[in-house]
Amino acid sequence: MSYGWLILGMTVITFTMRYSLFAWPDLRFPPVVRQGLHYVPTAVLTAIVVPGMLLPDGQHWQLSLDNAYLLAGVAAIAIAALSRNLLATIGGGLLVFFLLRWLMGQI
Repeated sequence: MSYGWLILGMTVITFTMRYSLFAWPDLRFPPVVRQGLHYVPTAVLTAIVVPGMLLPDGQHWQLSLDNAYLLAGVAAIAIAALSRNLLATIGGGLLVFFLLRWLMGQI
């Protein structure tokens, strides 16, 4: 299959899904579906971030104390749980990440 067909197919599917919400504005989801949709952002963000934390080189698992990505991710999770502040989580996570990279001589 060529990449052009793949991109065209993904475009059609994405457009159809998004357009359907405008085509039928009175569409109401059942409560179970609405409740499940609350978890979509968390699931998507987890699927994006966790591989970067656990596989920083993209090839090998690195579950050790010299993995600044993993340690900074755990610190960001702790900051988020304690502060419930998005800006504090992002800033604190980045600060811990760069401090760890500097202390480990990776910068």
